[in-house]
Amino acid sequence: MLVSLVQVGNSKGIRLPKTVLDQCHIEDKLEMEVADDSIILKPVKNKPRENWAEKFGKMKDAGEDKLLIDDGLDLSDKDWEW
Repeated sequence: MLVSLVQVGNSKGIRLPKTVLDQCHIEDKLEMEVADDSIILKPVKNKPRENWAEKFGKMKDAGEDKLLIDDGLDLSDKDWEW
């Protein structure tokens, strides 16, 4: 498939047809690699924070949702700075 470069600010980009996006399951982010003289684009499969509520619930049920460090902050400490 032949595609053209389009000006995007100071950079250039390509337009990917919807059929290609659907076929490759591309939503909004791609991983880009450069190998020799080729550009390789791969869809990003993982979604940050996906299923966090479920996983935190399991931690709570297992009693593993404890603080690892004290979150108290003594603002009167003379060495403390913003």
